[in-house]
Amino acid sequence: QVQLVESGGASAQAGGSLRLSCVASGVSNGIFSINPVGWYRQAPGKQRTLVATMTKVGMSDYADYGDSVKGRFNISRDNAKNTVYLEMNSLKPEDTGVYYCKLVLNRLVTFWGQGTQVIVSS
Repeated sequence: QVQLVESGGASAQAGGSLRLSCVASGVSNGIFSINPVGWYRQAPGKQRTLVATMTKVGMSDYADYGDSVKGRFNISRDNAKNTVYLEMNSLKPEDTGVYYCKLVLNRLVTFWGQGTQVIVSS
């Protein structure tokens, strides 16, 4: 059974930084490394939206970001640890929300973590 566990959510001041982690279990390093992963967030009363994704293209990883976080957030992965990270810098109050990790296997099955809360105060 594949499980994703996020951590690193916290309260932070505007302008600060946080690093989120998501560890995948129940999947091999090889399978994890070739399948797309992503971070999404859900603000109170709003729908879940894309923050960042990472997709294998040939031998390289391709990262894509939501417009509101470009230049401030960075997604990365450590395949040996089955872990995907989200480095969040220059935080803004509108970054507040629950952050979810997503893994898609074989373009067919999607797994979500339980979420980790980020609160940014001005």
